[in-house]
Amino acid sequence: MADESDNWERGVIEKLAISALQEQRRARHWGIFFKLLTFGYLFIILFIFMGWMGRSDAALSTGKHTALVDLQGVIASDSAASADNLIPSLQDAFKDKDTQGVILRINSPGGSPVQAGQINDEIRRLRAKYPAIPLYVVVGDVCASGGYYIAAAADKIFVDKASLIGSIGVLMDGFGFTGTMSKLGVERRLITAGSNKAILDPFSPANPAHTEYFKQMLAQIHQQFIDVVRQGRGKRLKETPDTFSGLVWNGEKGVEIGLADGYGSLESVARDIIKAEKIVDFTMKENFADRLAKRFGAGVMSSLMKFSAQVDPVYLH
Repeated sequence: MADESDNWERGVIEKLAISALQEQRRARHWGIFFKLLTFGYLFIILFIFMGWMGRSDAALSTGKHTALVDLQGVIASDSAASADNLIPSLQDAFKDKDTQGVILRINSPGGSPVQAGQINDEIRRLRAKYPAIPLYVVVGDVCASGGYYIAAAADKIFVDKASLIGSIGVLMDGFGFTGTMSKLGVERRLITAGSNKAILDPFSPANPAHTEYFKQMLAQIHQQFIDVVRQGRGKRLKETPDTFSGLVWNGEKGVEIGLADGYGSLESVARDIIKAEKIVDFTMKENFADRLAKRFGAGVMSSLMKFSAQVDPVYLH
């Protein structure tokens, strides 16, 4: 009986010891987890308050220099290539007392005519306010449609012979699913208040009156684009029936027909044209807080889509 009692006590002690060790391990794991969580939270707060990765090189600028502003990607209100980002960058570049000239480096297929128009207007305003500071566009792979809408405001446009340039046109695209729905036996039940509220609804048959309405609207926007190019390029532009047809040309042809002024890179234009080889980047870079805000905003907007218009956006592509 004494041996059985000893074994039972030993077993209980062993179980208690094992249980205590397991509890210590769990506590240690949870401690590590909460420490990492706290560290991550503090890191995010630090990003937000310091705006890390949201600063340009302008704060470090000293001495005579060429100011660089980069326009990369699709031009849209929620992209890095938005008027909200580009306009302050351009303003800072022109205001700097050591800026000898500004280079807007563009690599964009186009985008929103509203955003492109706002940037174009601001470039022309800044050029008038600071007449001694030239603004040149240097084209990367592509400067088409909305990108060219902006470029037309520059003093001169420089390209590589293989750059793509032009596409002076406007489009609005979408899809129609009426045939697919019919084959699947799906019935569209749409209730609206307002006879045109469901205009261009992809699940309803195309309405010729609506199509004609949007053709007229696009023609007006196209004419605005044409006027901007003619105003910016002036007598340098050698117009042909294809100039405003939406065609795109390589840089060599673009120089020939007056869409561009010559060949050049960022470094060559700074060195040989502006005569200020030192380049300072004034591009506003999106910080962590901005990205968080945009994602939050996108989530809020998606919850309100039931009230949105059934219209596809217009693009300069």
